[in-house]
Amino acid sequence: MNLISLIGVELKKIRRSKILLILLIPVVIMWIPGILNADISFDTRGIPITPENNFFIQGFMGMVWFMIPASLVVTTVLLTQTERSHNGILKMLALPVNTAKLCLAKFAVILLLAFIQMVMTILAYYISGAIASRMLDYDFLLDPSYVCRFALCLYAGSIPMAAVFWMIANLITAPVFSVGIGLASIVPSVLMINTRVWFAYPMSYPFYLLMVEYGRCAQGVYETRIAWIPWLPTAVFITVAALGIACARFGASERR
Repeated sequence: MNLISLIGVELKKIRRSKILLILLIPVVIMWIPGILNADISFDTRGIPITPENNFFIQGFMGMVWFMIPASLVVTTVLLTQTERSHNGILKMLALPVNTAKLCLAKFAVILLLAFIQMVMTILAYYISGAIASRMLDYDFLLDPSYVCRFALCLYAGSIPMAAVFWMIANLITAPVFSVGIGLASIVPSVLMINTRVWFAYPMSYPFYLLMVEYGRCAQGVYETRIAWIPWLPTAVFITVAALGIACARFGASERR
């Protein structure tokens, strides 16, 4: 079986699962307060930012800092534990298919689910923005091309982080410890973006991109230029290395 066929098989496995509901819940949780507290967007506290940009940045901030990374942690662990709980991974390993392909197929599903959640976030932004606009008689909605382009950047910045979480899920078979380590690694991202070595910490990438955009919306608040070097080569190296380790360790305990 080729990689595309394996991805199709993995998608069939999760078709009847509640994983999409799990991805939707944090989106709803984060945008409801945005509607209820939309008037705060007018209180810029002297920062040169428009209310609509303030509403947009504040709404995405909670998603980017914690909810999206946490969803990746939960998704990676769920995909591994679902196979282990039903001994499905033993059946997979018995197939005449390269284990690296099986591992990469699952990672591709993780990226697809992350993309779906990002689409949910965009839709939630426009729904909540429309409601807030009607409530306060002010247009909070930004141009869709800008919103989609920025969301795509956030998604791309999340890929190295997803690779690291997938590596952790394959290295640590105990779900409690795997989830615990993944969630604990999210917390320092706020601090790491203000250090010189932020590019070595993939969990900080989405938040870094958000703060760069915040600096563009509010001049003088944050650095507005992205330091592609050494960020880009480091991100590629981390992604490849994490996926390499994940593929090497995929089903290692069951193969013994």
